[in-house]
Amino acid sequence: MLENECVRHISWLIPWVLATAALPARMTLGADLPDFAAVVSKVSAVVVNVSAVQPAGALAGDQAADGMDDDSADSYSDWYRRYFGSTPDADAQDDADGTDAAATESLGSGFIISKDGEILTNYHVVARAQSIRVKLSDRRVLAARIVGLDRQSDLALLRIHADHLTAASINTQPVRVGQWVLAIGSPFGFDHSVTAGIVSAEGRSIGGDQYVPYIQTDVPINPGNSGGPLFNLQGQVVGINAEIYSGTGGYQGVSFAIPMNLAMQVVRQLREYGHVTRGWLGVSIADVDTDLARKLNLPRPEGALVRSVTPTSPAARAGIRTGDVILNYDGMDIVSSESLPPLVGSTAVGHDAALTVLRGQHVDKLSVRVGRLPADATGTAETGERTTGRGFDALGLATRALTRDERNQFRVTQGGVVVEQVGPGAAQAAGVKSGDVVLMLAGTPVTGSGQLQRLEKQLPDRPVPMLIRRPDQTLFLAVRAGGA
Repeated sequence: MLENECVRHISWLIPWVLATAALPARMTLGADLPDFAAVVSKVSAVVVNVSAVQPAGALAGDQAADGMDDDSADSYSDWYRRYFGSTPDADAQDDADGTDAAATESLGSGFIISKDGEILTNYHVVARAQSIRVKLSDRRVLAARIVGLDRQSDLALLRIHADHLTAASINTQPVRVGQWVLAIGSPFGFDHSVTAGIVSAEGRSIGGDQYVPYIQTDVPINPGNSGGPLFNLQGQVVGINAEIYSGTGGYQGVSFAIPMNLAMQVVRQLREYGHVTRGWLGVSIADVDTDLARKLNLPRPEGALVRSVTPTSPAARAGIRTGDVILNYDGMDIVSSESLPPLVGSTAVGHDAALTVLRGQHVDKLSVRVGRLPADATGTAETGERTTGRGFDALGLATRALTRDERNQFRVTQGGVVVEQVGPGAAQAAGVKSGDVVLMLAGTPVTGSGQLQRLEKQLPDRPVPMLIRRPDQTLFLAVRAGGA
């Protein structure tokens, strides 16, 4: 009898004990996970959809059907046109508003930065636009005008005629690797879509964008997210979603955002002048590799190696020489060469910057008066040389140098070659297309057609990455010299 009574008590206690034991774990788990819903409800009103009508023949700023097979691309194009291309009532709409029926429309995102109607988005979303419309969270659609554009930072400042708007809270402090962030935008035209992830790295340099130290995240970003805000868990904008690396045109785990400290520097100049002025030294630089660091008795590969100095430039007047290694710029250590251009570019023209330079075995202190970046200093000399008539290279490509207009279009500040034709070979098998800009092959920046051909001859018998830029995306393609 007593034994049965004990069994009944024990059987009653077991569920209670298990539930009590599990309660702290569930509470801890819930406490550790961020409350994305609270953040989204707090900030959604600042996010907008940006629609830009571009001249006939211009590529839409955020389209991404490239990188697919023909069947997939055709079905994608049909779907894309259904939602934001030539819709069934496009002709009637074009006749009504006076726009060209053959014009294309690109969709992107943006966010409100002032209560009286200032909006920040990407340059590539609105570049070459004939007209711009902004759709607010309350579904109002308003015409927007461009206040200023900055191609090198891929930023555009717009204004709409509205007031008493909800403006974003901006945080210009550096992000922390591993912190939670979330994006709100219009991927594929679906307004106010929310995705989340973490900061994967900071201070990244990609392609030819030497003035932007990108925030790298694993937040899913797709065509239409460009120009939208990247929020922290306090609902503050810490970045502007701008780039993806993809082999298919869709998200593959790596996204890039423009940090807000740089963005707000650009905004201030666009507000006042309508354009951005950048600092300039007049040096060509490269990374310090392990062998050179050993020869120079550096404890680790660091600094920016000066490859050349422009005559009569600020660097030349300050006494900087070819072969110098810049270790510190105005109090900031130069960990790698890619960290120097953003620092110089954001320096006020006329400022006397202090440099620490390793020359041979001696460390020197120099002072350089920062100059103004010349308008033509963002590209290499244009020779107009074409290789089409000379046949294809080892990968099956016919390439040439970029023109100034193409550098503006593709936002390539230096190096790179344009693919004029693609013949049978490894490049074609990898998905390279006519009109692509080749920026890098097997980890080495491409500076010209001749140098590209020399790199091709040194490729190993295995797939290597080729960095490609298109008007709508930046991506890596796997290229194998044997074409397999």
